[in-house]
Amino acid sequence: MKKITFILFLLISLSCYSQIKGRVTDGKGIPLAFVNIFEENTYNGTTTNEQGKFELNIRVPGKHIVIFQYLGYQTAKRIIDLDKASETIDVVMLEENITLNEVVINTKENPANEIIRNAIKNKKDNSEKTARYKSDFYSRGIIRLKDAPKTIMGQKFDFFDEILDSTRSGIIYLSETVSKITYQKPDKMKEVIIASKVSGKDNGFSFNNAASVNFDCYENYLPFQINVVSPIADNAFNYYKYKFEGSFFSENKQQINKIKVTPRRDTEPAMEGYIYIVDDTFAIYATDLSIKGSQMQTPVIDQLTLKQSYSYNSVNKIWVKNTQTLDFIAGMIGIKVNGRFTYVYSNFEFEKEFAKKTFTNEILSFQQNANKKEDAFWNTIRPVPLTEEESKDYVKKDILQTKKKSLKYLDSIDAKHNKFKITDILTGYSYKNSFKKWSIDYDSPLTSIAFNTVQGWKLNAGLSYTKRNEEKRTFTRVGSRFDYGFSENKLRATANFTHKFNNINNSIVTINGGSAVAQFNGNNPISNAVNTVSTLFFKNNFMKLYEKNFVTTSFTREIVNGIYVNASAEYAERKPLYNTTNQSVIKSNDLYTSNNPLDPTNETTAAIVKNNLVKTNVAFRFNFGQKYLSRPDGKYNIPNEDYPSLTLGYEKAFAATDKNNEYDFVAGKIDYELTLGNKGTLQMVFKGGKFFNADNISFVDYRHFNGNLTHIGQADTYTNVFNLLPYYVASTNKSYSETHIEHNDKGYFMNKIPLLKYLQSQLVLGFHNLAVPDRKPYQEFSVGLDNLGFGKYRLLRIDYVRGYQNGYQGDGVIFGLKFLNVLE
Repeated sequence: MKKITFILFLLISLSCYSQIKGRVTDGKGIPLAFVNIFEENTYNGTTTNEQGKFELNIRVPGKHIVIFQYLGYQTAKRIIDLDKASETIDVVMLEENITLNEVVINTKENPANEIIRNAIKNKKDNSEKTARYKSDFYSRGIIRLKDAPKTIMGQKFDFFDEILDSTRSGIIYLSETVSKITYQKPDKMKEVIIASKVSGKDNGFSFNNAASVNFDCYENYLPFQINVVSPIADNAFNYYKYKFEGSFFSENKQQINKIKVTPRRDTEPAMEGYIYIVDDTFAIYATDLSIKGSQMQTPVIDQLTLKQSYSYNSVNKIWVKNTQTLDFIAGMIGIKVNGRFTYVYSNFEFEKEFAKKTFTNEILSFQQNANKKEDAFWNTIRPVPLTEEESKDYVKKDILQTKKKSLKYLDSIDAKHNKFKITDILTGYSYKNSFKKWSIDYDSPLTSIAFNTVQGWKLNAGLSYTKRNEEKRTFTRVGSRFDYGFSENKLRATANFTHKFNNINNSIVTINGGSAVAQFNGNNPISNAVNTVSTLFFKNNFMKLYEKNFVTTSFTREIVNGIYVNASAEYAERKPLYNTTNQSVIKSNDLYTSNNPLDPTNETTAAIVKNNLVKTNVAFRFNFGQKYLSRPDGKYNIPNEDYPSLTLGYEKAFAATDKNNEYDFVAGKIDYELTLGNKGTLQMVFKGGKFFNADNISFVDYRHFNGNLTHIGQADTYTNVFNLLPYYVASTNKSYSETHIEHNDKGYFMNKIPLLKYLQSQLVLGFHNLAVPDRKPYQEFSVGLDNLGFGKYRLLRIDYVRGYQNGYQGDGVIFGLKFLNVLE
């Protein structure tokens, strides 16, 4: 019965549409891609695919006037009397005769400049005409891998082997969505996806959405990786040069001016290409703009091209964007990819205003069974026909998907992957059961060799079991880790259990327990890699450690949108540790400091005595104004930079062997990251806290601050560290306040400085302040360059820092080595 109902529904749906389809070529028979096609004086439109083919759905039979609009070609008009289900036509477009005599040339003034000035002057009025609307939205994304290497850095690269051709090229991603959008400028969006399709995944949900591709040249900035200056931004003349290349007339007899735009400096976030401006109204007719990845601070991208076409409705006299494509070429470490994302907007309904509750924090949702639509549905509703390449990819991957789900296939893949080699003892090993969705992983101790003066050389090995639910994006993991210190001659072990309940509120429970060596500062301010080098080569053993025998349980989840809770309870025995080795690579008479951070010269007295206690902790984080995407496979949150994030926490220690170690502690934190147009980002972090009844607590429980004496930085930003502060000199059991402010210009200043602009670097200014009782406030001021490196590899940073505390204290240079994070 359900099948009969579906068939009847499908037949009724199909009967509601007729279709005009065909092919568009130039005078030589070469197909034209991305031709703007629409019914005259309507907002029903489409575009051609890469083979020049198109399909235009028509709701009402009868006489229809269809417009074919393509940059560089004369607009074509066809009158079609549609009295059947479909009509096929072929259209030949002739090259446009662009003339210069349409504009009076003033030898003292570049005519393009006057046109652009008028476009800037009128952009507010033109933008307001499309400020509020509802429309249908279609998107299609395709990504191709080209000439894939067989190995990368000595490792096999065979992940896509089954879908690549003999040249190791092919489609690695293909998806489509159909949705209904409601939009109000500048940034209010509600999108409901009614159909979603991903090649090779019958239960796949595409990540294509309208909000992420809302590129509006009437705004001052186009939101790519960084804000790119629009060719008609208020300050556009500071970034662009313009050249008038002629004009032509549209199908409605309006004069269109073709303006070439060129960046004044090729290192700045400005695009190159053409913008077409309608005379008199100075509205946008079309754009064809490109930008290099280096200009967007995204070196992995070689080039990105944005094309947009607008259609005109003579009834309401509005030019509206109805088609858009985004093409890119990218590559790194021998991997080369290219792709195109095509977007079609149609059936606009313009509104004077929306009801107050039209827009909520949910900006995207899916209709039920959006990913279950049959091919017949797609063939009817898809505005841009598939190319032959795309059609074959769907068929090929549908067959491959069925094969990949079979037990026989998955077992054969696992048999190949699960082969054990003797070298796996040194590099690590993973055993998978893909059909039952579980794996066992072994982490080799040789991949985590480190040195400290308490344990000497140490090895850390791990063994874990993971069970995944890929559809719900949940997992359960049970594991253990073993840590052995050779100088200390002691083995320690920990066990852990983690379960993720769902991907909607991200509820996760974790249980850990065992014996471990831990830093007094639980934030681990010095990494194993940096400490190993600092200790062995410079005899600077900054890492200070104690033994922790413990059991901990924690739970985290999002309570409601934007409000998170993290609760934990821990029982722990904390024991002092001492240096056991004086080994170093360099020959030096210098002695290591003791493992006592309170008295570095005292090798016999520890910073703590053995003690036991229970600690409970609860923290709430408030992400004000948080937006989110609701997908069947999870909730995906999007921070709202109009508001800061606030964290409030409370910790209580009790049941201690020494009652003096019990205490109460409250803390707060404000994070705020603000985008300053194209002038970079401003990141601010404010922290504060206070202890109660804590006069004699263990040094482990003090509030410790992230210092740094190694001159090595690893973080992306330094808003959680004092780069010249000794690690434990300001630790407190009373109260504190921290301020970290960092401005990254994202190239705004550096791109303008001769010679230095070719570094493609980012200027970073920083200020840091720490206040604790019984000490003068401590400040650091810094200036540095980020995004340093070679070619596409930009993982270096360098800063000059000066420290002050009741006067100048010292200075230093910090070398940021972000690639070290891979080693941790």
